[in-house]
Amino acid sequence: MSAETRQRIHDAARELDYRPNFAARALKFSRTNVVALVVPDLTNAIFTELMRGVEEEAHANGYMVLLARAEGMPPGEESIPRLIGEGRVDGVLVQVGDNMRPEDLTTLLGGRVPAVLINSTHRGHVGSVALEDERAARIAVEHLVGLGHTRIGLLNGIPQTDTAVRRGIGFRAAMEDAGLAIDDDLVTTLGYEPRQGREALRELAALPERPTAVVVANVNAALGALLEARVLGIRVPEDLSIVAIHDAWTAETTWPPLTTVRMPLYELGRHAMKAIFERITEGKVEDVVVTHPPPELIIRGSTAPPRSV
Repeated sequence: MSAETRQRIHDAARELDYRPNFAARALKFSRTNVVALVVPDLTNAIFTELMRGVEEEAHANGYMVLLARAEGMPPGEESIPRLIGEGRVDGVLVQVGDNMRPEDLTTLLGGRVPAVLINSTHRGHVGSVALEDERAARIAVEHLVGLGHTRIGLLNGIPQTDTAVRRGIGFRAAMEDAGLAIDDDLVTTLGYEPRQGREALRELAALPERPTAVVVANVNAALGALLEARVLGIRVPEDLSIVAIHDAWTAETTWPPLTTVRMPLYELGRHAMKAIFERITEGKVEDVVVTHPPPELIIRGSTAPPRSV
């Protein structure tokens, strides 16, 4: 049609407040133009930038995003399998958490709906978008070493978590490069939640020789560690320096504000949405690592030279 006719149609649609019937479109094209973003916890401040990136990239491609919580569902509730089985979404983005039910993950990845994993992998599944976790852990260690710390601990996630594995590798590599011995008593693998950060710091505080600094593999666990330090009378950063991986608004509103390694979560979200869109429309499947922008050290008040320096 001519440009003039096209403009008249658009003007009429705007005047009548016309909206396309997505249910009818879904029947005609066998596509809903909706993707599901499954995260462990919708209240987690870390996911804010991730969700913003997913939504902006989705909007650019004519898609909408349906948020779903993977953990803490009532017994017998199967909302995630229903999203797939009832054809409500064209694809699924999955941020795997520590407590995600294995049967749900198997259903998500083994079904007919395309799925892309966010910052995690699954044996036999191709299609993930990840961050430079090893590099982030290296940056954290190098910051502490530069301040003069030599007895450095790691408060890590559970061993089954991909991010915890990669951050552990980065931590050990950076310590080795600095010529520092790794005391396994100073490494915990309890998880990323604040209560687990509290428990981990409590374990290290009970040692005959405490660390002078710790890398916490997740900012939420770092908030718990910071609270436990206050409860135990450990001064931060005078007695203990803390640097966390990931940054969020919560990190700068604690006291002292937390030094962090900021990860490109917004870009992670955009890349994840781009990957699922390409898989839906072109059948393109690949594993991607987000390298730009790189992890960035944000120095705040929770790190300082050890008292002996």
